[in-house]
Amino acid sequence: METESEPYVRLATLRQLHKVVADLNTARSLADTLQTVADGVVSGLGYELACVNLVRPDGDLVVAAFAGSAAAEALMTGRVGPRDAWDRRLTMGESWGELRFIPHTEGWVLIEDDVPQWHTEGPEPRFEDEWHPADRLYAPMFTSGGGRELLGVISVDRPRNGRRPGPWGQEALQMYASQAAIAISNARLRANMQRALVRLEREQQALRASEESFRQAFEYAPSGMAIAEMGGDQHGRLLRANDALCRLLGRPASAMRRYSFADLVHPEDIGTLLRTSAEGGRAELRLGRRDNSYVWVSLRNSVVADAADGPRFLLTHVEDIEDRKRHELALAHRASHDALTGLPNSAELRARLSARLCDRAPGGRDGGADTGYGQEPGSPFSAEGFDFGPAGTAYDHHVHVVAPDDEVDDGTKGLAVLFCDLDGFKSINDRFGHQTGDAVLVEVAHRLTTGVREGDTVARLGGDEFVVLADGLGTADASDLAVRLRNAIVLPIRVDGRAVRVGASFGISWASCGMSVEEVLQSADQRMYMEKRSRSKVHRRAG
Repeated sequence: METESEPYVRLATLRQLHKVVADLNTARSLADTLQTVADGVVSGLGYELACVNLVRPDGDLVVAAFAGSAAAEALMTGRVGPRDAWDRRLTMGESWGELRFIPHTEGWVLIEDDVPQWHTEGPEPRFEDEWHPADRLYAPMFTSGGGRELLGVISVDRPRNGRRPGPWGQEALQMYASQAAIAISNARLRANMQRALVRLEREQQALRASEESFRQAFEYAPSGMAIAEMGGDQHGRLLRANDALCRLLGRPASAMRRYSFADLVHPEDIGTLLRTSAEGGRAELRLGRRDNSYVWVSLRNSVVADAADGPRFLLTHVEDIEDRKRHELALAHRASHDALTGLPNSAELRARLSARLCDRAPGGRDGGADTGYGQEPGSPFSAEGFDFGPAGTAYDHHVHVVAPDDEVDDGTKGLAVLFCDLDGFKSINDRFGHQTGDAVLVEVAHRLTTGVREGDTVARLGGDEFVVLADGLGTADASDLAVRLRNAIVLPIRVDGRAVRVGASFGISWASCGMSVEEVLQSADQRMYMEKRSRSKVHRRAG
């Protein structure tokens, strides 16, 4: 069972992974890229040692970068391992997706082969998944496209937690190796293009040959490339687009010349494009396809300089990152949502509440005058548009969240927090089993979600407890909502041909700036408990 802290660990790991992947594309040379790849494994993936073995033109692999040990780096860098020995290693051991793990029980036969390796003596493992000093884990890097030629191998050692990586760690390392391969290929491509540009400037007598070299590198590049105008009335207009970019966007080259990237970018990403520096600028954004869909790309600019007139053209490299973005979104969703019901989990609920609350109470000594009463009914519940300065200082555009009066409905609208606890759920688990109980929880989640407005939040706090966040409600509105949800829950639920029933107790509280998230949830929980006791007394008297 997943612990409460694991979503936070996953989110932290995902943020760190995002950072080291982004760093791969900031290196200016192939050597810097290789070292950045090795450093990223140590700083972002939790290993103490990392080695990047790069395939040479003759097929052998050379140790091109090392991270984690200065002594090992001095001894290993530049050493070469034969290709046949590497091929043997990449077919041994256990296949973890693209990864290859060779446990120490099998790896002892490799100690005397010609592949450069750094081996640290250590004790035998004390438990099943403990990392042994002689264990080996390799992450092959392949070129993109149909050929999938071996570009190199990342070898890692000594996980900081002392354990063999689980599914989450394996997936992160495999994803990182894939992005590292793209970064290394791009670094090679940029180096080739930079050399071509130098030749264009310095070798006037070989101008035709240099132009042909550039044309081939541009046209046959595995990822999208475009040349745009700089300056003048047509600034940014695309002059040329290679086949890879045309295929990516589903647009013919003749049509591409009618656009600039500003015409193709998703409306929500136009600000990202405008903030991208022309010289060496990089951005991740969405570009429009011909079928009106959008694809996530990594866009990087370089200036093609003219010796006489200065900068004239913008060379833009476009890399398809749709799969990576989809994978990141899926990972983020898994970390912030309940696996059974698909609802936001406890961590996500607290994050959404925290995004709305500043630590200055409205109208208090710290808060100043109120600036409003929250969003209008039906507006999306979102953290966007609420920024906070140092030490919780709210910026002028922050709208304080206030709590309506529970006794008198004076028209004040606030952020209602409805704490829901199911009545009789334990007996269903005891009588019919946890599978039936899980089906009941899924159906209750569906009924709660159906019963609220678009933009309201329904979260599973844990067990049979749910929380609803509904913005822009008055006191009477919140009470009516609780009644409607309770009436929806008590209807029979059919599971495997039988009808079961659960009840529901609701406690209504109000979020307000100046309160902590825990105070808000605790208040709603207490009111739910008071309602449950009150209903129990009425039931006993009626009996």
